[in-house]
Amino acid sequence: MTENSQGRRGRPANEALGQTIVNAAGELFVELGFQATTMDKVAQRAKISKLSIYRHFENKEALFSAAIAAHCHQFAPQALIEGVGGSAADQLMAVGTSLLRTLLSPDVRSVEAMIMADKTNQKSLSKRQYEAGPAYVIAQIEALLRQLHAKAVLNVPDPLGSARLFAALFKGSDLLTIARFDEARATDDNEVESYCRSAVAMFIAAHGGNAHGGG
Repeated sequence: MTENSQGRRGRPANEALGQTIVNAAGELFVELGFQATTMDKVAQRAKISKLSIYRHFENKEALFSAAIAAHCHQFAPQALIEGVGGSAADQLMAVGTSLLRTLLSPDVRSVEAMIMADKTNQKSLSKRQYEAGPAYVIAQIEALLRQLHAKAVLNVPDPLGSARLFAALFKGSDLLTIARFDEARATDDNEVESYCRSAVAMFIAAHGGNAHGGG
């Protein structure tokens, strides 16, 4: 009874269990691929019943989306956008650096490789990965650009379009290719910072405004 009332009142236990399931599934998707990962294996890895998983997630596809979202939400929670201060350059550097480091992380690269290797489910997995990952991140960047435009710090008449371009500057980094054969160089702090500074400077130059002031 006590467990029941606790579960009903707040969601800490449910949220913790959901996170445990997502963590276990994320590990298995990377290790085994989407097809070979089963709800039974997730239950075994998470040390819970399969029924508990279905209470949280409708099916394996929903669990995959949640695993992708967990990575992306770690990178760009609303707190990052709201908590970053300083000039436009400082704020964009914080977001850009976090984004590039996330893209360079072994987990994210492994998930992308797993999707590319799964010819059967590639379209549906790519769609889910896009919605839970890039689309979410772009929405967060768009929110930041709207704020900077409203303060007249940058001139961003099309925040969504500019957010997509900002994300592309990092998704297109050659460091992501270099990471395949020289991870130490690709993840080196100086390399990452140097690339991000160049990308942010280019983005700011294209959007005018007073990037260093408060407006």
